Amino acid sequence: MEFGVQIEPQFGYTFDDVSKITDVALKMGFSTIWFSDHFMLDKDATGRILLEPWLLMTALAQQNHKVRVGSMVFCQSYRNPALTAKMGATLDVLSNGRLEFGVGAGWKEIEYKAYGYPFPKPITRINELADTVQIIRGIWTNERFSFKGKHYQVDDVISFPKPVQDPMPIWIGAQNGKEYMLRLTAKHGDGINIAWMTTPEDLDQRFQRLAHLAKKYGRDTSDIQKSVGLWTRIFESEDEMEDAIIENAKTRNIPVDEYRERVAQALWGTPDYMVKRLREFANIGVTHTIFMFPHEQETAQIKVLGRSVLSKL
Repeated sequence: MEFGVQIEPQFGYTFDDVSKITDVALKMGFSTIWFSDHFMLDKDATGRILLEPWLLMTALAQQNHKVRVGSMVFCQSYRNPALTAKMGATLDVLSNGRLEFGVGAGWKEIEYKAYGYPFPKPITRINELADTVQIIRGIWTNERFSFKGKHYQVDDVISFPKPVQDPMPIWIGAQNGKEYMLRLTAKHGDGINIAWMTTPEDLDQRFQRLAHLAKKYGRDTSDIQKSVGLWTRIFESEDEMEDAIIENAKTRNIPVDEYRERVAQALWGTPDYMVKRLREFANIGVTHTIFMFPHEQETAQIKVLGRSVLSKL
């Protein structure tokens, strides 16, 4: 199993922050750093730093020649699919094959409207994603490529260089693994990511459904990589975790029992619990686990997780 760290640029990371997190993560056994694709945190986030993910990934890959950089996930709405294909191929070349390319349907209505993008209903965005994946793969694998989909079209595209990785996998960000996203992945995806609240039992059911759909479309589910994204916080004891649950529930004005249920679908716990949980994910076919740590606690949490958990797997 590969291990990665999710960074949300919208929370306010400088490049120096990202660089330091990356250095610590690589030393502790992680191999990938993943970024979300957003333009603003909320309507009150004036003055908050938010570095654009494509440029951030490019800078990081140029500074650090070991890390694999990934998108979890790029929003298909924000860039024309042909442009996204060109940018992805370029970054893969510049990083000598160290890009993990993930793309999703998009969801954050507030930034769509703020930046002037139409915000169609979910099924439309999902159909746009289906067109996007086919266009990107077509451009990456053909000298010339034309495509006429329901929402996006390209005509005799020429795009060189091609990605270093051959083939270049396309991860589908499926959030909680709803049926229409499983179906899209079964048809078009090379990998699936389900995040941020799930259990091994729930994930196994979705993987079984994905296998059924893949077979229906003439594909082998073993050709589709599987990853999970997990909100992560490691504690020395269960008492320490319970104190954090109570404190966080109070801060968010959420009933304690409700917050405890959320935590049960995240990766909160002691090192022994985390080792057990991650083995359960591995047993159902997860090949990549992506951890998202509390903001400004990343390096400390990464060190503890690396020493106390990853070293035992």
